[in-house]
Amino acid sequence: MEIKRLFDCLDHQLSKFPKADMMVAKEKGVWTPYSTEQVQDIANRFSAGLLKLGVSANDFSAEGSDKIAILSANRPEWIFTDFAAQQIGAILTPIYPTTNPSELEFILNDAQVKYIFAGNQELYEKAKSVAERVPSVQGVYSFDEIEGAPHWKEVLALADDESLAKVAAIKKDIPTSHLATIIYTSGTTGTPKGVMLTHANIYMNIMFSKEAFPFPDAPHHKVLSFLPLNHIFEKQVTYIYFYSGISVYYAESLETIGDNLKEVKPDGFTTVPRLLEKVFEKIMAKGNELTGTKRKLFFWAVSLAEKYDNNVSGGLWYNTQLSIANKLIFSKWREALGGNVKFIITGGAACQEKLLRIFNGAQIPVYEGYGPTENSPVITVNRQTKGGSKYGTVGLPIPGIEVKIAEDGEILVTGPCVMQGYYKRPDITAETIINGWLHTGDIGVWDEGKYLKITDRKKELFKTSGGKYVAPQPIENRLKESMFVEQVMIVGPERKFVGALIVPSFPTLKEWMREKNIPFTTHEAAINHPRVLELYRELVDSFNKFFNHVEQVKKFELLPHEWNVENGELTPTLKLKRRVITEKYKESIERIYAE
Repeated sequence: MEIKRLFDCLDHQLSKFPKADMMVAKEKGVWTPYSTEQVQDIANRFSAGLLKLGVSANDFSAEGSDKIAILSANRPEWIFTDFAAQQIGAILTPIYPTTNPSELEFILNDAQVKYIFAGNQELYEKAKSVAERVPSVQGVYSFDEIEGAPHWKEVLALADDESLAKVAAIKKDIPTSHLATIIYTSGTTGTPKGVMLTHANIYMNIMFSKEAFPFPDAPHHKVLSFLPLNHIFEKQVTYIYFYSGISVYYAESLETIGDNLKEVKPDGFTTVPRLLEKVFEKIMAKGNELTGTKRKLFFWAVSLAEKYDNNVSGGLWYNTQLSIANKLIFSKWREALGGNVKFIITGGAACQEKLLRIFNGAQIPVYEGYGPTENSPVITVNRQTKGGSKYGTVGLPIPGIEVKIAEDGEILVTGPCVMQGYYKRPDITAETIINGWLHTGDIGVWDEGKYLKITDRKKELFKTSGGKYVAPQPIENRLKESMFVEQVMIVGPERKFVGALIVPSFPTLKEWMREKNIPFTTHEAAINHPRVLELYRELVDSFNKFFNHVEQVKKFELLPHEWNVENGELTPTLKLKRRVITEKYKESIERIYAE
């Protein structure tokens, strides 16, 4: 296989399937397309402008190449900046918009960032205030037009014939072994680590993933992009789209996804389980508002879909009923997603098996995949082919890589997609890549000898004071199957028994209280009401039967507010920051273990 650079997708697309709508975004309320030719022209002028600002790759080394940071939500300008940096050998350092100022300062200093491009006024001001404490930063530009702020198009205006010719010459010489990006993983613990990924790392992952999950009618497809491009999953899949000729539409924001789906009518999108859970919760909340026959039909359909199995036929009677449910109930769900979805790919965290069955039973195909940033990222994915997927697993390994499970259960991977290491951290690189094998930190098993099943994070396994090991994730995922549970974190390291912090699903709880004639005033009052506590005790007990004695939740605390990224309780990919939550809610935890 000929290995290409990421930005080569522009030439590839122009020669194979030039698009009038390579990328599309809402600008001043109107969906505005950018053709492949336009994107290439903008990228070249942007690259030339960066050269004029003194950005260079020098010796194409990690230290010698200048770094460009992006602090922005998804939009075409994000990709323009990515192309512009890549084409002159600069290294893109994307940063989550939700990153707190102290972490932002650490990343900018660690990477020695030269220029920052910020999305809107709030992010521009955040970047500007932090940049004052970072000596390497020479300028901050904005994508939005903000009074007094340098606009990104000012960089394009610097381009001239000489600098454009220089870009063309530099592009030819950029090796596939050069770093395309340094992605700082916020992680669930500790200081951010800069994952170094080359063009070859990501390109090979793109090609292997395309082989595992092909898009035969790609040039006629369009997708909606809303997962942060700062995350390698969305960035890698974006380049799959570009190399396949799929048009990419950018959602205006997370709040407008519902409207944007109906407007764009995409063929697919990528997501994380938390957002799928939110979609399902909204659907169930609407179902709960129904009365009489409509309500009975709704819950009959959902209970049918819960039993759906893509590998085993439910028989004629079941299939007939499911077909009726699809016409009467699930057709409305599909319409809400634009009525055209052929694939949804989820990753970043474990997806509830129940959700996978329900969505697939409702003819909304959801495929779960897996892989860390350190592998560019995909290791496994559930396929569209017969026998290529199994619910409750993250699928089959993609071609071109090797996966094995260590004696202690840790998932190891080797191949051309494994990172070059952590930037400036040879110590932790040596602990993570041993004899060419990437140690993922995830614990897994083979299901039927071929499908990979993730059972937990190595660092999240804990021992009770009785010396028994407990894996929190499977318990949490089970409890989250209840419509009354919004979020949950299992606690209990070095304690006598397993406990849980539970954030109720307040819309569902409110409705239940109304039905029971219990007045609802505040979240705090609700979680302390004896009948509510009794409800959750019964709920927890009903789930305990799925676990052995040591894993069963003996006591719990209900919490009044949802955990979020802004308060530092979740990572940008919506994983629990266990250390932060443990510290913030130590009083609640102590109450669980009080005699």
